[in-house]
Amino acid sequence: MPTVATSAPAGKPERTRIIACGAIARETIAVLAQSGMSHVDLTCLPAKLHLYPEKIPGEIEREILEARAEGIERIFVGYADCGTGGLLDAVCEKYGVERIAGPHCYSFFLGNAEFEALGDATMTSFFLTDFLARQFDAFVTRPLGLDRHPELRDAYFGNYEKLVFLAQTDDDELDARARAAADFLGLAYERVRTSYGDLTAAIGALK
Repeated sequence: MPTVATSAPAGKPERTRIIACGAIARETIAVLAQSGMSHVDLTCLPAKLHLYPEKIPGEIEREILEARAEGIERIFVGYADCGTGGLLDAVCEKYGVERIAGPHCYSFFLGNAEFEALGDATMTSFFLTDFLARQFDAFVTRPLGLDRHPELRDAYFGNYEKLVFLAQTDDDELDARARAAADFLGLAYERVRTSYGDLTAAIGALK
């Protein structure tokens, strides 16, 4: 995807805005703090947009236009494709901005190359991130109606073999929540410590 290049005072980084998914807000803030990137500000859209991926491109376009109205030309989109079927890429291309590479956050947290190398194994694995372990009820149980109709569990998850917790941090409470989610879904449990994966390099490139 093309990027917009603008001039900035010598020795001073260009003011930059990240427009990110609320589901990776903590991780984005952590990477920015580690990198000491004070010229970058962060705007997060509601994580629940993931329940309506068709709305993501329009919301991103609105935020891009707001940033440009503020005089910010360098913009980075903290979303993967996230179920938009290429529509987010069309918005990014229209305005000359980049997004983080990958089909979804599970891929870029693990590392896009490593996720792709898993091949068909990804089809039988249900993935959680730190955010989803923390918000499992709000983003899985209730939207699927499993709190009201637990008998639907096998209809949704019968083809999965395991739940894979892609852990960005070492947190015993989140580990316990992810294990409980696996038990609830009747799946085997696996934990993989990913840290921030490709997000670190993508944000680091904004220096």
